[in-house]
Amino acid sequence: MSIYDISLTLSARLPVWPGDPPVVLEQVEAMDKGAEYNMTRLAMSVHAGTHVDAPHHFLNDGRTVEALSLEVLTGLCYVVQLPHDVDEITAEVLRRTPLPEGMERILFGTRNSRWWAQGVEEFQTDFVAISEDGAQWLVERGVKLVGVDYLSVAPYHASVPTHRILLQAGVIALEGVNLSQVPRGFYDLYCLPLKLAGSDGAPARAILVRRP
Repeated sequence: MSIYDISLTLSARLPVWPGDPPVVLEQVEAMDKGAEYNMTRLAMSVHAGTHVDAPHHFLNDGRTVEALSLEVLTGLCYVVQLPHDVDEITAEVLRRTPLPEGMERILFGTRNSRWWAQGVEEFQTDFVAISEDGAQWLVERGVKLVGVDYLSVAPYHASVPTHRILLQAGVIALEGVNLSQVPRGFYDLYCLPLKLAGSDGAPARAILVRRP
C-alpha cells in the first residue's frame, strides 16, 4: 500500500496569500530554558497551507466548515497530472483531458507542484488555477470536491467567480496540496479539516492511498 502525504508542512517560511497573516509558530515554553515542558503557540489564517474552503468563505451564507460532509472529504479520488504548458484549467482543457465518468473527487496536479518540491518560499501570482467556465464544467458533471496544487482554486487576478460557482454548488475546494510525487490514477482520499466553529475554512491534513 502506497500512502502519499499531500499536505504542506506549516512553518514561518510557507508562502501565504498576499495580505494574509503569516504562519507563526512560537515556542512559549522550552525545557532547554528550564521549563518543565515544551509548548508552542500557533497563529495563522485558516486559509494557510493545505486547507479547505467552506461556502461561507465567498458567499457569507452561514455554511461553515464544521458542517462539511465527511462523506465528500473521504473516498475514491482521481488525480490528473496536466501538462506543464497548461496555464489555466478551462472548460476546453477539461474537455481534452481524459477524466473518469462520474468521478466526484478530482485533484489537479500542474506545474505548480514544482514550487513545493523546490521549497520556493515567495508567493507566486502566475499559478495554474481553474477558470470560471472550468468551474462551471466541473459543477455540471457532478464533481463534489476539487483539489489544486496551489493556494487557490481560482486565478490570482480573478478569485471571486470560480470560488462562487464551486461553493454555491456545494463543491468543497481543497487548496494547497502537493502533488509533485503523485502519479496520475485512482486513490482513496482522506482529508480532515479542523472542526472550527463558524469558520469559512480550515487547515487540513490530506493523504492519498493508492488503489491496487
